[in-house]
Amino acid sequence: MDTPIYDFVKKYKESDMSRFHMPGHKGHKFIGCEDLDITEIYGADVLSMASGIIARSQSNASRLFYTGQTFYSTEGSSLCIKAMLMTVLMDARSQRKNDSQEREYILAARNVHRSIIDACALIDIDMEFLTYRSSNSICECKVLPEDIKTYFENIKKENLEKNIQKNYPIAVYITSPDYLGNIADIAGIAKVCEKYCIPLIIDNAHGAYLAFLECNLHPIKLGAAMCCDSAHKTLPVLTGGAYLHIAEKYKERFSEAIQRGLALFGSTSPSYLILQSLDLCNRYIADGYRQKLKNCINSVNKVKKYLKSIKISVMNTEPLKIVINTAKAGYIGMHIADEMRQYGIECEYADIQFVVLMATPENKRLDFDKIIQWSSVTQLLHKKNSIVPSILPAFYQIPKRRMTIREAVFAPSEVIDIKDSIGRICAEETISCPPAVPIVVCGEVIDKNVVNLLEMYNIKNVCVVSLVK
Repeated sequence: MDTPIYDFVKKYKESDMSRFHMPGHKGHKFIGCEDLDITEIYGADVLSMASGIIARSQSNASRLFYTGQTFYSTEGSSLCIKAMLMTVLMDARSQRKNDSQEREYILAARNVHRSIIDACALIDIDMEFLTYRSSNSICECKVLPEDIKTYFENIKKENLEKNIQKNYPIAVYITSPDYLGNIADIAGIAKVCEKYCIPLIIDNAHGAYLAFLECNLHPIKLGAAMCCDSAHKTLPVLTGGAYLHIAEKYKERFSEAIQRGLALFGSTSPSYLILQSLDLCNRYIADGYRQKLKNCINSVNKVKKYLKSIKISVMNTEPLKIVINTAKAGYIGMHIADEMRQYGIECEYADIQFVVLMATPENKRLDFDKIIQWSSVTQLLHKKNSIVPSILPAFYQIPKRRMTIREAVFAPSEVIDIKDSIGRICAEETISCPPAVPIVVCGEVIDKNVVNLLEMYNIKNVCVVSLVK
């Protein structure tokens, strides 16, 4: 597969041109990559209105992922999410068939990344959260197709019984896979959304590789209207590289608005280093990636099987994650992560209950051998009473909303101790990063359950809307 962006930059590097343009390093090496770091010079195309080498590279990616259209982001999935929300809002307003004055909203599972809350504040759109079934962590919120169906049917029933016109959500938004490796029934949810003519958006930040499994599990293949993939999370792409995919069915309807959204919220100085890595990743995927992925998954499965054989609690997750439930053995995840570091292992995420390890084909056999070595001496072999956070079920009780997300974000605010926050309105997402899942969302009222959860995640201060004097 050709690599038009990389080839252009390489040729420019070798041309010995005098660089009377940005960046200021002029191609001279300071950290070592500057000679490949350019700006949007003549022939380099423009990311926000690609028609040349970037457009060709994006087209290559689209063919690989079997999408209607694929766009690049050099600012991660966070930029893609803002563009997707702007797109469904513009689409809903263009197709509005009544004079309802109700505010538009997104229906979402609660375990969203903070970037969608930021997007709601910027675009001025609301979110309604689905009620929890059960959860072991703030990172997961299991949603089934029947949950979406019931929600829609209740709106229809209420409209008929009360002779009102309550708005349906302008989109359904699901995070899948989540940080703990749970994969939602995207195909089932997509069928429900399609029946009600509501687009399904997926935060697939952790799942770019799903398109290249023996059975394609990528959200676009399963019926999503749009999704974002953080390429850098599971593919050999520089941090910040991401894809925004549109399904063929929605290409004509969404494409123009997506480009506007990416341009509106994105930088006018995209990183050509990241663009080159996205470009080169196309060739990497085309040239034997599926077999490399299969081999990697086999290695991950062997590790999981071994850990289970010695009674270490490993969750059933997406193929590239190893998620250990340390709380089940009576140990705090952060302490086990510290233990792993002594054996040369740095995990992706650890909290009170879990340690999350993410693998890719770029992990070598030595990396997996280190896990086996650690497992032979870990404290987890000496079980204690399980750690069961009794306050976690409180997270199912979604706090009451007093202000819109935008109103709360742009209101005068102050940072206070969480012990003094009960009854106050959250003004800024209160998160642990990773996983960047808000415990309390802007505009919601902080209650005792929220404070308990903040304490559980060792968060001591919270930003709240200032009291009127």
